[in-house]
Amino acid sequence: MQAFTIAFCGGLGCLARYWVCGWGYALLGRFFPWGTLLVNVLGSFALAALVTYSLRGDWLPVVWRQGLAVGFMGGFTTFSSFAYESMQLVNRGSWLLAGLNIVANVSLCLLAALLGMLWVRW
Repeated sequence: MQAFTIAFCGGLGCLARYWVCGWGYALLGRFFPWGTLLVNVLGSFALAALVTYSLRGDWLPVVWRQGLAVGFMGGFTTFSSFAYESMQLVNRGSWLLAGLNIVANVSLCLLAALLGMLWVRW
């Protein structure tokens, strides 16, 4: 049951990533990997909030907690895309944009994770 729940939630996470990335690129353009940044920031916030809140009690069965945390969030977040897109910027000679992408993803995702934890604790 656990493996099925993770796989099912992972598929939903992949679809959500596809839609959010598409929305980010449509809204902000493709000269910078906005869609991946948006997914990574939202995913960092959501995973931190989900885990922090779900560990407060038994309201969410373990099978669903792991399905959401490992499956959905694993399918939704895109660190491998972030790494590839950063290298693509380097290969294009866009060192400034590559650096901005790396700093933005790391700093904003850490901040989002902190905010997710603080939001739940509040």
